[in-house]
Amino acid sequence: MRVRVIQEPASEPVSLSDAKLHLRVDGSDDDALISALIVAARQSAEHQTSRALITQTLRLTLDAFPSGSDGVELLRPPVQSISAVQYVDASGNTVTLSTMQYGVDTVSQPAWLLPVYGTSWPATRDQANAVQIDYVAGYGTAAAVPQSIKQWMLLAIGDMYASREATVIGTIAERLSFVDRLLDPYRVWSA
Repeated sequence: MRVRVIQEPASEPVSLSDAKLHLRVDGSDDDALISALIVAARQSAEHQTSRALITQTLRLTLDAFPSGSDGVELLRPPVQSISAVQYVDASGNTVTLSTMQYGVDTVSQPAWLLPVYGTSWPATRDQANAVQIDYVAGYGTAAAVPQSIKQWMLLAIGDMYASREATVIGTIAERLSFVDRLLDPYRVWSA
């Protein structure tokens, strides 16, 4: 099971102005750098929590559907909607499943894609990536992203802005113990 972003978020959970306020930066000389740090902090938060923060489109690929009526775990919640479910049939044709053939459990996190009750998934061709599921995930807008995730991002941006090299000679840095715990309530533990 592999998931990748096929449409990046249109915005970030933390704005440039909020990041500059946190960093105490008044000028615009470092705007490009700070904007890049915001993206890096979001990507790190998404990786650590296994969540999508801002609305984005993801593609999950599988070599085959699960057996019988087992569900497909949709990684990187919260899932907003399913865009398309496609598979390669035994003859090598790409088939799009009708929305009448599956349901989505978005209450669970991660969400699950399930065949309609009493049915099972169709057979697929024996090949890599025979199943492709495109879906929209994320909290929506920056306002909907939990504040502790945004605060973690600001602290990460501050660290990256202050230490622009991987190694700083002659200093001992101690990370505050609570910082990474800001993400703990939002970490997704897959089945």
